[in-house]
Amino acid sequence: MMKKILLSCSAGMSTSLLVSKMKEVAEEQSLSVQIDAVSSDNAFSMLNSYDVLLIGPQMRFMKRRFEKHVKEQNISIPIDVIDTVAYGRIDGAGVLKQALNLIE
Repeated sequence: MMKKILLSCSAGMSTSLLVSKMKEVAEEQSLSVQIDAVSSDNAFSMLNSYDVLLIGPQMRFMKRRFEKHVKEQNISIPIDVIDTVAYGRIDGAGVLKQALNLIE
């Protein structure tokens, strides 16, 4: 079953390179995943289509807002802030592992 991972930052731009690295790792490991990056504004309307939401470290203040939204909408999705070190290093393997651990 395909796992769907959504990354969000202020404009969706800073996570796009990270998404590319995550996709490379997933392909190397033959993992069935869909990974997308969007702005925080767009993420709210997309949460019910994904298995996990990871927020860029610069957007950590949005975590509570996302959690409130999913509770109000009765959406079951884990939400976390991307590990700062992994984000800074554009560590696709590390962030992919973080996402998959949250799904399971």
